[in-house]
Amino acid sequence: MLEKISETFSDVFRTISGKASISEKNVEDALDRIKIALLEADVNVRVVRRFINGALEEAKGEKVLRSVTPGQQFIKIVFDRMVALLGDERQDLALKGTDTQSVILLLGLQGSGKTTTAAKLANMLKNKGRKVLLAACDLVRPAAVEQLAVLAGQVGVDIHREDSNDAVQVARNALTRARREGHDVIIVDTAGRLQIDEPLMQELVRIRDAMSPVESLLVADAMTGQAAVDIAKAFDEKIGVTGVILTKFDSDTRGGAALSLKSITGKAIKFIGVSERIEGLEPFYPDRIANRILGMGDIVSLVEKAQEVYDQKEALDLERKMSQETFTLEDYLDQIHKMKKMGSVKSMLEMIPGLAGQIDEDRIDLQEMKWEEAILLSMTKKERQNHLIIGPSRRSRIAKGSGTSVAEVNRLLKKFEKSRSMMKKMVKNKGAMAKMFGGGNP
Repeated sequence: MLEKISETFSDVFRTISGKASISEKNVEDALDRIKIALLEADVNVRVVRRFINGALEEAKGEKVLRSVTPGQQFIKIVFDRMVALLGDERQDLALKGTDTQSVILLLGLQGSGKTTTAAKLANMLKNKGRKVLLAACDLVRPAAVEQLAVLAGQVGVDIHREDSNDAVQVARNALTRARREGHDVIIVDTAGRLQIDEPLMQELVRIRDAMSPVESLLVADAMTGQAAVDIAKAFDEKIGVTGVILTKFDSDTRGGAALSLKSITGKAIKFIGVSERIEGLEPFYPDRIANRILGMGDIVSLVEKAQEVYDQKEALDLERKMSQETFTLEDYLDQIHKMKKMGSVKSMLEMIPGLAGQIDEDRIDLQEMKWEEAILLSMTKKERQNHLIIGPSRRSRIAKGSGTSVAEVNRLLKKFEKSRSMMKKMVKNKGAMAKMFGGGNP
């Protein structure tokens, strides 16, 4: 995510931070590099000019040049301006209470990811206690309704679909059904086109007028760069956009759309798509994204991701198993599944301060985790709960079942034994440190 621009910022900050004092020339050189990085990232030229001029004026002031820590002062100026560029603060959905209906209208061109985003948003709201109804109003793209139905089944929410050619009437009927059945959120998946045209806009206007949405969210492909800004302006003029969802943000190594949208259109980015998984939709926090862009990581988001898959009881149970050396292969498999729910290993490493832009994706052995999962799934539950019963004949069967070799099964078992021993020592050391510093029980 945003590797290229993040790498440049990290290099600039590393150079500036290493100086006991900085001059106007140092500031100008640093900002020249930042300007080139922003332009290469396909950020709007007016946005770049405004960003650089503002940062230059502030960084050349006596407060920075005469500061005890000039490098840190410069970094703070760039960070604050980056946050402002991205939208200052988090903008949440403007939903009504659960005693009435809130309609969310999804807009966008064909291929931007509206249908998948509708399901992701439904999943997020369902997990927050909302009763969601998906309205299948994309009657143009072949199989769009079927795709939404499949995704609704995966998420576990209701879908309103009809054998009709009238998207406006389908939308009206969805709203009627929601009132009748007590759905408090209706997410409307609308038709897109390869490019904006008048018939599309007229249909969207009629759906908007029929449903009075609380949110009209533009779903835009982050990889389109500045083009996303033009698309947002066009939809806003015709329909009235209340916010933006940027899809494929995990694949966007440049960042032009994210860094240009708010400044040019005035519309806040509310969510970003960070993976193909149903859980792969995240709230957009300008300060956290600024941290990632500037190579400072995002430890808050990492902790939140962990909290989504681990509750306090599970964490305590896991610690107890580690300390008593009762951690089993069944637990190991469960940890692999929880890791996968949190997202890719690469995306998690990027959130750790100091690692952004320093990660060589080719050196992350994701294949090993896949093979380990296959081996574990080829075992019976009894074998995973007591690995000591896995003798030569069982190892041969497990290898065949997982498409691996006996040597790979042996390697996993040895790794597990070593890991279990190490985890026990870590928990004991933690307890000893807690007592030493008066913390009582760990």
